[in-house]
Amino acid sequence: MKDKCTKYEALFTFRSEEELLEHIKECEDCRLEHEKMLKVSELIQEAKPYYIEKRKNKAKIKAACALFMLMISGTTLGLINFNPDISDTLKYGTTLSAEDLGLPVDSYGLIYIED
Repeated sequence: MKDKCTKYEALFTFRSEEELLEHIKECEDCRLEHEKMLKVSELIQEAKPYYIEKRKNKAKIKAACALFMLMISGTTLGLINFNPDISDTLKYGTTLSAEDLGLPVDSYGLIYIED
């Protein structure tokens, strides 16, 4: 009974391509292993563009999400800063009136100015 040759991995990894090809001409086991490796390499090369495209699409989605969040947060902060009723409600739980601010007001809540 013939033992299976186990030199392919060592030749493939540590030796030159010429030495590997010379051994493959002589050894049937290594030739079959080399054919399997070539088929796997072809499959990897065939699938490579799909993985690259998938990675690019993920990057585009991340950029779009970041821009969306920036736009939403900018709009929200802009509304809060330019509308004192919203900012007062967030800070104090209610909107502040002129009387709450310590200004003189009449019975209607309007600022009272003495002559």
